[in-house]
Amino acid sequence: MSEQQPLISPDQLPPSQDAPPLSTDASIQAALGLFETHMRDEGFAINTMKAFASDIRLLGKYLGIGQPIGEIGTNNLNDFLKWLLEERGVPCSPKSYARRVTTLKVFFGWLHGAGVLPNDPSTAVIQRSVKSPLPTIPSEADLEKALAVSQRMREGGQEQKPDARPHLLLTLLLQTGIKKGEAMAIVPNHIDRTEPEQPMLFIRYANPRLRYKERKLYLEPEWLDILDEYLVQYEPPDTLFTCTPRNLEYILRDVGDEAGLDRGLLSFENLRWASTMRDWRANVEQDDIRQKLGLSKITWRETKSKLERLAEKERELNE
Repeated sequence: MSEQQPLISPDQLPPSQDAPPLSTDASIQAALGLFETHMRDEGFAINTMKAFASDIRLLGKYLGIGQPIGEIGTNNLNDFLKWLLEERGVPCSPKSYARRVTTLKVFFGWLHGAGVLPNDPSTAVIQRSVKSPLPTIPSEADLEKALAVSQRMREGGQEQKPDARPHLLLTLLLQTGIKKGEAMAIVPNHIDRTEPEQPMLFIRYANPRLRYKERKLYLEPEWLDILDEYLVQYEPPDTLFTCTPRNLEYILRDVGDEAGLDRGLLSFENLRWASTMRDWRANVEQDDIRQKLGLSKITWRETKSKLERLAEKERELNE
């Protein structure tokens, strides 16, 4: 898949051809207004725009919203981050802390790249080692048990009609690592069967601002057999899955329960991690994994760190 993510790391920000109408005397408030316009023009995701703007307003609350941007130094930013962690009195999760560091680097990197600031005070910001907890994901043994259960459901029994949906869902998530919302948005014609030996799933987004998340994902040819059984059984009129998102969660829960797994282990998020770990163990190119997940390069940093730690944990357990 081609790189479509608009969010790039601060050191990759291109210099602006038209510098924003700001001077070093401009306030944080004034700079934020133009920064929001810049993010919108660059196609930043809506949630990212909201989070970055909120982080800059928080910086303004700490330094004073009228603080001239030219008078903000690295020490000010380090003090701000220390305040967030230790003095604000509001919990700052590792994920929020990492995002706020990124916000500072993108914001001040933009001001420097656009020629507003002669130097970037965020370059030397202290990156504290604040690690977010690792997800608890099903092992390959757990997945084998779950797949055996969903296969039995697919085949049916004396008192149970054949039901391909649990096996369709479980194998789809393990092969693609898609999110729940992406699964719910699939329609049958998003599945390209032109080449039966190499079928593909196209992930589509109706919101133009989220088009950068669109991508194509390869499916195993055998999955089409499960799909055909499912289509005959459920005859979906529009989207592939005719039930609610909550019902899909219940399907995974029931499979996990019957497989004897801990409640909650078989979830959309955990299966996304399990699918990604399979690619990681297989030494798939890291950028291919990132694009398969539909992640920006900024978001990939934390994901990659967790994958490295999960792999290290697995190695320790196997020694």
